[in-house]
Amino acid sequence: MHFFKFILAAVAATTAIAHPGPDKVLGRAEIQRRSELSKRCAEHAVSFNKRRMTKRSAAQKRVEGTGRNTTYEITTEAPYYETFQNDTCVLTPEVTQGPYVWPRSQTLRQDMSENQPGIPLWLDVGVLDMETCEPLPNALLDFWHCNETGSYSSFTGLSPNIDFAVLLKEMKMNISDFEIGVTDVHTDDTTFLRGMWPTNKEGLMEIKTIFPGFYTGRSIHIHVQVHTDWHIRSNGTLIASNTVNTGQIYFEEKLSQKIMSVEPYASHTEVKRTTNAEDMVFDQDTKNGYNPVVNIVPVDGEDVTKGMIGYITIGVDTSMRSAPSSPL
Repeated sequence: MHFFKFILAAVAATTAIAHPGPDKVLGRAEIQRRSELSKRCAEHAVSFNKRRMTKRSAAQKRVEGTGRNTTYEITTEAPYYETFQNDTCVLTPEVTQGPYVWPRSQTLRQDMSENQPGIPLWLDVGVLDMETCEPLPNALLDFWHCNETGSYSSFTGLSPNIDFAVLLKEMKMNISDFEIGVTDVHTDDTTFLRGMWPTNKEGLMEIKTIFPGFYTGRSIHIHVQVHTDWHIRSNGTLIASNTVNTGQIYFEEKLSQKIMSVEPYASHTEVKRTTNAEDMVFDQDTKNGYNPVVNIVPVDGEDVTKGMIGYITIGVDTSMRSAPSSPL
C-alpha cells in the first residue's frame, strides 16, 4: 500500500484528440500559463543536468548472446542515468488516453514486457516539479502501448488494422455515447505492455518494456499518465488516485524506420505505418518547443536492435489540483 501527498498536473501546451471520445479542452489562458511555466523551468533543467550528469559505469551492463533473443543484465532498481539527460524539459500536452486504456490491467511492476516479442526497451523517466523546477519524487507513472503487430492487451479481440470507430460499429453493440475509460469494450484479461512504477527520491524511475509496434492511423507512441495520492490493491492495481496528466511519448522517425524493418515488426504489413509527420497528434505535441520524443541509447553502445534505453523528462505542474478518482 502506498499513499503519497504530492499533488501535480503535467504542463500542457494544447489539447489534441488521438481517438474518439470526449476530452476536457484547456482554455487559452491555462495553455498560456503552462507555457510560461515551461519557459521558466527549461533553464533550471539545463543547470540541473550539468550539475548532476553522471552516467553509470558501463560495467553495470552486460550483454549476453546475439540477435533479437539477446538478454541483458540491467540494474532495474534505479535508472540507467543518475540525472535528467534532456537539455530542456519535456512537457507532454494533455491528450486523450485513447480507447485502449483499461485500469484493471495496469499493475505495479518494473517489467511490463511479459516476454512479448520485440526489441527490449528500458524507459528511464525523470519528473520535474514545474512549481519549484526541482525533481519530484513519489509520482506514480502509468504506461501502456501496443505490441509488435499493433494490438493492445485486454483488447486483443479488436483488430489494430481497423479504425476504432469502425470497430464499434462492427461489434454491433449499439454504442452511441462511447466514453473513453468508462465504456467497457475490453475483450480479454491479458495485461502485456501495461505497467506502473513510482519515481524515486531523485524524481527518476525506470521500467522495462519492448519497442512498440503500430496500428492504423497513429504513429508509434506510448501512453503515459501521472498519478498522485495513489493507493494500490494487493494485486498491484490502483484503488484510487489523482490522475493529473495524460500524455504520449514518441520516437524519432529514423529510429522507427530502422526498428520496423527487422523482425518481428517487419511482419506487420497489413496496414501502412503512419509517420510522425502524418500523425494527427504529434504536430500538436511538439508545438511551442515541447519535446515528447524519447532519446535513445543502445544497451551495448552500438546496435539498437539488440536493446535500448530511452530517456525522457516530464514536467508537471504542482499548483494544479484535481479531485481524487477511482479506477474501474
